[in-house]
Amino acid sequence: MSATSATTASPAQETVLECRGIERRFGGLVAVSGVDMTIDRGEIFGLVGPNGSGKTTLTNAITGFYPPNKGTIVFEGVDITGRRPHRIAALGVARTFQNLALFNGLTVLENIMLGRHIHMRPGVIRTALYWWLARPEEVANRAFCEEIIEFLQLESIRHELVDGLPIGLKKRVELARALAAEPRLLILDEPMAGMNQEEKEYMARFILDARAERGVSVLLIEHHMDVIIGICDRMLALNYGEMIGTGIPRDVIRDPRVVQAYIGDTHAH
Repeated sequence: MSATSATTASPAQETVLECRGIERRFGGLVAVSGVDMTIDRGEIFGLVGPNGSGKTTLTNAITGFYPPNKGTIVFEGVDITGRRPHRIAALGVARTFQNLALFNGLTVLENIMLGRHIHMRPGVIRTALYWWLARPEEVANRAFCEEIIEFLQLESIRHELVDGLPIGLKKRVELARALAAEPRLLILDEPMAGMNQEEKEYMARFILDARAERGVSVLLIEHHMDVIIGICDRMLALNYGEMIGTGIPRDVIRDPRVVQAYIGDTHAH
């Protein structure tokens, strides 16, 4: 994966997400402290760090699952600090999870259709007048999901149950469900975990295509540094909940603190 795969963010550098002084505690444990991060429109931003460094905690703070104890989070000019997850999702933020969160027993298409829930308008009257009100909406949502299926090359398995799919396809289905929500900010929590090299390259291409063709900004949490270098415009490295490096990926990974966090003092030189 070449570093030239990544394209630069918008020249206007319009900020989509801004985190200022984020701190999250769990009892006496400080999971993240003093974290500042900005993501520009059209940018793929990498978030890295060893296990337990605070990456998922920061993600959960942004998406409302664990609001920060201190600091502010602003999305497209709106302060979303402490808002409930469904309200943040309705503003245009979608995510995938480190551990797959697909619904076994449902097909690929049915799982992707669930991503449209924030665009649906359920109600007694709409149900009673299904053929006049709800049916056209259902058809439109189905058509949008079919477009996502084609975009991510899932046509041949659209009617298969997700239970028996290999990990690479399951990750792609979860990406499809997130894109079905039509997000403007897409948060991907280790989307390439468990994948082989070929599957990683496919997923990297789909992320780049989602940015280019669907205009999404991406926060990518990932352990594979070749992926971060290959497709991210900028990155932030965490360790023990604190910032240890931020900027252009090739510069950040040379930072002695980042090297030490990943391979230890013995081999840091």
